[in-house]
Amino acid sequence: MQHHPTVELASERGVDYVPLQNLLVQQDFLAADKLTLQLLCMLAGPLSANRGWLYFTDVERLPNADLRTINALWLAHSEGKFGFSVQRELWLSVGKNWEKFWPKIGWKQNNRWTRYPQEFIWNTTAPKGHLPLSNQLRGVQVLAALMAHPAWLNN
Repeated sequence: MQHHPTVELASERGVDYVPLQNLLVQQDFLAADKLTLQLLCMLAGPLSANRGWLYFTDVERLPNADLRTINALWLAHSEGKFGFSVQRELWLSVGKNWEKFWPKIGWKQNNRWTRYPQEFIWNTTAPKGHLPLSNQLRGVQVLAALMAHPAWLNN
């Protein structure tokens, strides 16, 4: 029997993170990525939930505890390779340079964006920081807002 790390499923909004945990335990990273986006939209409020994606201005409404829980689940079930904190660490390591960051996490190669979903790697052979995708709309603003979120400042 495989041992899975215990993650406290804290939520400031009463969200049940067991379904996400189960997908990550099963290593179903594609389904977990889709559920992560749904959860982020739900946490950001009804407008985001209805639209199914985040504006960068939605990110500030994401509760610290919930972002940390989602991140901890990704970290725990990916051998430490995936999660927003991993992406943030890599982004900081390249001096917040997006053009260096995208290839490092496998989202862009040879000046060409990786195509969703078929060209992404949905297992732990992916580059560090490859997942979660956080937003299907490629652009810097949502990810930059996530990287600057107060949830990471005291960790």
